[in-house]
Amino acid sequence: MSKNLHIKNMVCQRCIMTVESDLKSLGIPYTEVHLGQVNLKAPLTINEKNLLVERLVKQGFELLEEGNSSLIDKVKTVIIDMIHHRQELPRINYSEYISEQVHKDYSYLSKLFSSVEGITIEKFIIKQKIEKVKELLSYGEKAFKEIAFDLDYSSVQHLSNQFKKETGMTPSQFKQMSRPERKPLDSL
Repeated sequence: MSKNLHIKNMVCQRCIMTVESDLKSLGIPYTEVHLGQVNLKAPLTINEKNLLVERLVKQGFELLEEGNSSLIDKVKTVIIDMIHHRQELPRINYSEYISEQVHKDYSYLSKLFSSVEGITIEKFIIKQKIEKVKELLSYGEKAFKEIAFDLDYSSVQHLSNQFKKETGMTPSQFKQMSRPERKPLDSL
Protein backbone atom coordinates (compact mmCIF):
# COMPACT_ATOMS: atom_id res chain seq x y z
CA MET A 1 0.00 0.00 0.00
CA SER A 2 1.15 3.54 -0.80
CA LYS A 3 2.43 6.05 1.76
CA ASN A 4 -0.06 8.58 0.38
CA LEU A 5 -3.74 8.01 1.08
CA HIS A 6 -6.55 9.80 -0.70
CA ILE A 7 -9.71 10.32 1.31
CA LYS A 8 -13.05 11.20 -0.24
CA ASN A 9 -15.26 13.89 1.37
CA MET A 10 -12.35 15.40 3.32
CA VAL A 11 -12.98 18.99 2.26
CA CYS A 12 -12.53 21.34 5.23
CA GLN A 13 -10.20 22.19 8.10
CA ARG A 14 -12.48 20.38 10.56
CA CYS A 15 -12.20 17.25 8.37
CA ILE A 16 -8.41 17.46 8.54
CA MET A 17 -8.51 17.73 12.33
CA THR A 18 -10.87 14.76 12.56
CA VAL A 19 -8.63 12.56 10.38
CA GLU A 20 -5.52 13.66 12.33
CA SER A 21 -7.28 12.72 15.56
CA ASP A 22 -8.19 9.29 14.17
CA LEU A 23 -4.62 8.68 12.99
CA LYS A 24 -3.21 9.65 16.40
CA SER A 25 -5.68 7.48 18.32
CA LEU A 26 -4.85 4.50 16.09
CA GLY A 27 -1.11 5.14 16.48
CA ILE A 28 -0.58 5.57 12.74
CA PRO A 29 2.42 7.83 12.12
CA TYR A 30 1.94 10.51 9.46
CA THR A 31 3.84 13.55 8.20
CA GLU A 32 1.01 15.71 6.84
CA VAL A 33 -2.73 15.79 6.38
CA HIS A 34 -4.14 17.96 3.57
CA LEU A 35 -7.58 18.27 2.05
CA GLY A 36 -8.25 14.85 0.60
CA GLN A 37 -4.80 13.42 1.33
CA VAL A 38 -2.72 11.92 4.13
CA ASN A 39 1.05 11.48 3.83
CA LEU A 40 2.11 8.56 6.00
CA LYS A 41 5.57 7.88 7.40
CA ALA A 42 5.25 4.24 6.34
CA PRO A 43 2.74 2.14 4.39
CA LEU A 44 -0.19 0.80 6.41
CA THR A 45 -0.37 -2.80 7.51
CA ILE A 46 -3.56 -4.64 6.59
CA ASN A 47 -4.77 -4.37 10.19
CA GLU A 48 -4.06 -0.61 10.32
CA LYS A 49 -5.84 -0.11 7.04
CA ASN A 50 -8.93 -1.99 8.22
CA LEU A 51 -9.08 -0.02 11.49
CA LEU A 52 -8.60 3.27 9.66
CA VAL A 53 -11.27 2.47 7.06
CA GLU A 54 -13.70 1.63 9.86
CA ARG A 55 -13.01 4.97 11.60
CA LEU A 56 -13.20 6.96 8.38
CA VAL A 57 -16.57 5.48 7.44
CA LYS A 58 -17.97 6.41 10.88
CA GLN A 59 -16.83 9.99 10.25
CA GLY A 60 -18.42 10.10 6.78
CA PHE A 61 -15.17 9.69 4.83
CA GLU A 62 -14.05 7.05 2.39
CA LEU A 63 -10.55 5.77 1.70
CA LEU A 64 -10.08 5.81 -2.06
CA GLU A 65 -8.42 2.86 -3.66
CA GLU A 66 -5.12 3.49 -5.37
CA GLY A 67 -6.82 3.42 -8.76
CA ASN A 68 -8.82 6.54 -7.90
CA SER A 69 -5.82 8.36 -6.45
CA SER A 70 -3.79 7.57 -9.55
CA LEU A 71 -6.69 8.87 -11.64
CA ILE A 72 -6.56 12.18 -9.79
CA ASP A 73 -2.79 12.27 -10.28
CA LYS A 74 -3.33 11.68 -14.02
CA VAL A 75 -5.78 14.60 -14.19
CA LYS A 76 -3.27 16.85 -12.40
CA THR A 77 -0.46 15.70 -14.67
CA VAL A 78 -2.52 16.37 -17.81
CA ILE A 79 -3.36 19.87 -16.58
CA ILE A 80 0.20 20.70 -15.53
CA ASP A 81 1.57 19.39 -18.81
CA MET A 82 -1.09 21.27 -20.78
CA ILE A 83 -0.34 24.60 -19.11
CA HIS A 84 3.34 24.48 -18.20
CA HIS A 85 5.02 22.21 -20.74
CA ARG A 86 3.32 22.90 -24.06
CA GLN A 87 4.09 25.72 -26.42
CA GLU A 88 0.39 26.17 -27.10
CA LEU A 89 -2.75 25.22 -25.21
CA PRO A 90 -5.13 22.84 -26.95
CA ARG A 91 -7.80 24.76 -28.84
CA ILE A 92 -10.60 22.51 -27.62
CA ASN A 93 -12.61 22.67 -24.44
CA TYR A 94 -10.42 21.75 -21.44
CA SER A 95 -12.98 19.25 -20.19
CA GLU A 96 -12.91 17.42 -23.54
CA TYR A 97 -9.12 17.45 -23.60
CA ILE A 98 -8.79 16.08 -20.05
CA SER A 99 -11.44 13.45 -20.69
CA GLU A 100 -9.67 12.32 -23.88
CA GLN A 101 -6.27 12.16 -22.21
CA VAL A 102 -7.45 10.24 -19.14
CA HIS A 103 -10.01 8.12 -21.03
CA LYS A 104 -12.78 8.78 -18.51
CA ASP A 105 -16.05 10.71 -18.52
CA TYR A 106 -15.43 14.30 -17.45
CA SER A 107 -18.39 14.51 -15.05
CA TYR A 108 -17.04 11.46 -13.20
CA LEU A 109 -13.54 12.96 -13.08
CA SER A 110 -14.93 16.29 -11.93
CA LYS A 111 -16.90 14.81 -9.03
CA LEU A 112 -14.01 12.58 -7.93
CA PHE A 113 -11.48 15.42 -8.16
CA SER A 114 -13.65 17.84 -6.16
CA SER A 115 -14.44 15.33 -3.44
CA VAL A 116 -10.78 14.46 -2.91
CA GLU A 117 -8.99 17.74 -3.60
CA GLY A 118 -11.57 20.11 -2.14
CA ILE A 119 -11.52 22.31 -5.27
CA THR A 120 -12.92 21.89 -8.75
CA ILE A 121 -10.84 20.95 -11.77
CA GLU A 122 -11.63 24.40 -13.18
CA LYS A 123 -10.21 26.09 -10.08
CA PHE A 124 -7.10 23.89 -10.29
CA ILE A 125 -6.66 24.96 -13.93
CA ILE A 126 -7.00 28.62 -12.95
CA LYS A 127 -4.37 28.22 -10.22
CA GLN A 128 -2.00 26.58 -12.70
CA LYS A 129 -2.58 29.28 -15.29
CA ILE A 130 -1.92 32.04 -12.75
CA GLU A 131 1.37 30.37 -11.76
CA LYS A 132 2.31 30.25 -15.44
CA VAL A 133 1.47 33.95 -15.75
CA LYS A 134 3.71 34.67 -12.74
CA GLU A 135 6.51 32.70 -14.38
CA LEU A 136 6.16 34.54 -17.69
CA LEU A 137 5.92 37.93 -15.96
CA SER A 138 9.06 37.14 -13.97
CA TYR A 139 11.00 36.45 -17.17
CA GLY A 140 9.78 39.70 -18.69
CA GLU A 141 10.10 38.34 -22.23
CA LYS A 142 6.45 38.60 -23.25
CA ALA A 143 3.96 41.40 -23.20
CA PHE A 144 0.88 40.87 -21.07
CA LYS A 145 -1.26 40.77 -24.21
CA GLU A 146 0.86 37.87 -25.56
CA ILE A 147 0.58 36.02 -22.25
CA ALA A 148 -3.21 36.41 -22.27
CA PHE A 149 -3.36 35.05 -25.83
CA ASP A 150 -0.96 32.15 -25.12
CA LEU A 151 -2.98 31.06 -22.10
CA ASP A 152 -6.27 31.26 -23.99
CA TYR A 153 -7.84 34.16 -22.09
CA SER A 154 -10.65 35.98 -23.87
CA SER A 155 -9.02 39.33 -23.11
CA VAL A 156 -6.21 41.00 -21.20
CA GLN A 157 -8.85 42.36 -18.82
CA HIS A 158 -10.15 38.85 -18.08
CA LEU A 159 -6.64 37.65 -17.25
CA SER A 160 -5.96 40.75 -15.17
CA ASN A 161 -9.18 40.28 -13.18
CA GLN A 162 -8.48 36.60 -12.57
CA PHE A 163 -4.88 37.35 -11.58
CA LYS A 164 -6.02 39.94 -9.04
CA LYS A 165 -8.69 37.62 -7.66
CA GLU A 166 -6.14 34.80 -7.16
CA THR A 167 -3.14 36.82 -5.93
CA GLY A 168 -4.64 39.96 -4.44
CA MET A 169 -2.53 42.17 -6.71
CA THR A 170 -2.53 43.33 -10.29
CA PRO A 171 -0.05 41.87 -12.77
CA SER A 172 1.77 45.24 -12.77
CA GLN A 173 2.12 45.16 -8.99
CA PHE A 174 3.42 41.60 -9.19
CA LYS A 175 5.94 42.55 -11.85
CA GLN A 176 7.25 45.42 -9.71
CA MET A 177 8.04 43.13 -6.77
CA SER A 178 11.78 42.57 -6.31
CA ARG A 179 11.34 38.84 -5.65
CA PRO A 180 7.89 37.83 -6.84
CA GLU A 181 6.25 35.04 -4.87
CA ARG A 182 5.75 31.86 -6.87
CA LYS A 183 4.52 28.49 -5.69
CA PRO A 184 5.85 25.03 -6.55
CA LEU A 185 3.43 23.25 -8.90
CA ASP A 186 3.00 20.30 -6.57
CA SER A 187 1.71 22.56 -3.80
CA LEU A 188 -1.18 24.04 -5.81
